[in-house]
Amino acid sequence: MAWTLTQHADADALAQSLADALADLLTVALHARGRAVLALAGGRTPFPLYRRLAGRALDWSKVSLIPTDERWVDSDHPACNAREMRAAFADAEGVRVLPLVPDQVEHRPDVSRPDVSLAEATLAALPEPFDAVVLGMGGDGHFASLFPGALALTDGLAPDTPRDALVIWPEPLPAEAPFARISLTRARLQRCRRLILATVGAGKRAVLDRAFAADADPRHLPIAALLHDPDARVEIHWSP
Repeated sequence: MAWTLTQHADADALAQSLADALADLLTVALHARGRAVLALAGGRTPFPLYRRLAGRALDWSKVSLIPTDERWVDSDHPACNAREMRAAFADAEGVRVLPLVPDQVEHRPDVSRPDVSLAEATLAALPEPFDAVVLGMGGDGHFASLFPGALALTDGLAPDTPRDALVIWPEPLPAEAPFARISLTRARLQRCRRLILATVGAGKRAVLDRAFAADADPRHLPIAALLHDPDARVEIHWSP
């Protein structure tokens, strides 16, 4: 089995437990290597965790954060994951939130031309592996921006791809965020010391249960690609 499952009493308990775990992990990383890098998901579930973590007494000037994926929008756009991450870590003095997308872009779907050059350069400058990756999961089983039905999904899920990031056009574009995405690939996300999946609610548990099945198809449930990879060692944290 390539995963473990920890159930928490509620979303607050999940956030507190993971904040404790990540603070301990960062303390060890900073002592051992003098710096640390976390790859962090956007979405509603993990941000209470991030705000708790940001209040911990760490040398944040030696910690870098990078989104697992980003919308192709300006850096001050409300849909920008890095913008939300900077706000969540406002108390972490000196922390660096690294971009996957330039500060200003053309994000209208009919004219935008997203590319991964900045993301690739940012990732290439980081030490490997990530100290930890925190993923969320959508109701369709996507993680990062590796959506079922996306044209680049096969490349994004390939375990042996040399690519660290790619352009993803969700199909269809979500009404609440109708933008192209830059997503880290599964292969890059798995190059980490700890791989954590945080998710909340009965609906998400039902998606997980489908993905646990031996015949789960990653083309339709991308998270299954991680859960059935014996090298991934996914730590799942779930609460009702």
